Amino acid sequence: MKKCLSICWQAVSLPCALNLVLLLNRLHVQGKAPLFLSVILSIVLTVNFACLVLLPEKDHIKTSFRARMMVGGGRLIYCGLYTMIVQTVLFVFFYAGDHFSPVPGTAVLAVNAVLACAGCFLLLAAGVVRIICTSRRLGIVRRLVMLLTMWIPPVNIIVLLYACRLVYEEYDFERERTLLKELRVDSELCRTRYPLVLVHGIGFRDLRYFNYWGRIPRELKRNGASIYYGNQEAFGTVTYNAEDIKKRIFQVLDETGCEKVNIIAHSKGGLDARYAIAKLGMAPYVASLTTMNTPHRGCRFVDYACLLPDGLYRFVAGCFDRTFRKFGDRNPDFYTSTHQFSTKESEYFNLEVPDSLQVFYQSYASKMKYPWSHLLLGIPYCMIRPLEGDNDGLVSVESAKWGEFKGVFSNTRTRGISHGDIIDLKREDYKGFDVIETYVQIVKELKEKGF
Repeated sequence: MKKCLSICWQAVSLPCALNLVLLLNRLHVQGKAPLFLSVILSIVLTVNFACLVLLPEKDHIKTSFRARMMVGGGRLIYCGLYTMIVQTVLFVFFYAGDHFSPVPGTAVLAVNAVLACAGCFLLLAAGVVRIICTSRRLGIVRRLVMLLTMWIPPVNIIVLLYACRLVYEEYDFERERTLLKELRVDSELCRTRYPLVLVHGIGFRDLRYFNYWGRIPRELKRNGASIYYGNQEAFGTVTYNAEDIKKRIFQVLDETGCEKVNIIAHSKGGLDARYAIAKLGMAPYVASLTTMNTPHRGCRFVDYACLLPDGLYRFVAGCFDRTFRKFGDRNPDFYTSTHQFSTKESEYFNLEVPDSLQVFYQSYASKMKYPWSHLLLGIPYCMIRPLEGDNDGLVSVESAKWGEFKGVFSNTRTRGISHGDIIDLKREDYKGFDVIETYVQIVKELKEKGF
């Protein structure tokens, strides 16, 4: 309510001040008012306008500069739209007819019209630029729509209002998260008995400047967690990557002095970790394994991919192998590692790789709601859904179940949560689902179980 009143006040005060400046100029020409009044008011109006356009939103809560600049952009758009309405009313009042107009003259009318249009345009343009540059929820498609429809009235107004709604939802989300951080200062909510080893899925590596797990590790560390990474290869086979995980676990144990580790693994990383535990003797050194969207029973999309001509498949595999060898893979094997996702291979894998009684196994899944929820995963989603039902665009919910199944993540909107969303790959926040807080709660539960 306070912000709404502030926007309304700015929308009324700006055009009123502009018209007052023009009135003083007119009176000065007629010898009825001194010039310095108009100059002072013009300077005040210009400074106020510049501050409104350039400065972030004020907030006593320590939200990020990005978030305050973003919500300030939404404020500018609302202010620009309200200013247009107020300016139109003032035009009708001041220039309806010379018989009662306090400021007669077409010259004043022309100047006022030009300045009013320029001011409204600058407010709207500055707001659009700020939210396009700072918002995480808009995405590429919505940004393109905003730019393409900006010159199509009244479609542009509808698009701007929709974008502002997303911006204010995102800001409220960030504000609540900031408040939560302040409440949890020094709480060590995620300080588990054993350190956490995060194990990535296929096609990625643990890079220094791009974290596979997005903003999740930083939040876990802030709440007391000790974080390490699996450092296995992007397209290594399960057996090859399991060796990397084994070496990494021993490195973590030597560094921390702990007896065991907790593993949180996404996608194929869950299979790599299971093999290391069951076949490489790592069960005594692993307290728990939490898998996120891991295809324990295979991926139907890979079954379809395996129907491609073998020569074509090997050609594509060779291209991937050469590329990822340059990124650091010592032994990339796209052909074998992807075939290990087939439902048939998964049946053999589950028979050969039994769970250890020494390790606590739990699993989570997520699901998309419609094919258009994710542009890249829409086709796999459609191929998997008729056979296995709900899925995240690559892995079905049924395939992701292993050990103690904890549930399915989605959100309150039509998008759902995809295979990449569950690890914060795009660093986006979604209405009705907080991916960062999800991992905080997962680790908190591990701590409460004594792990």
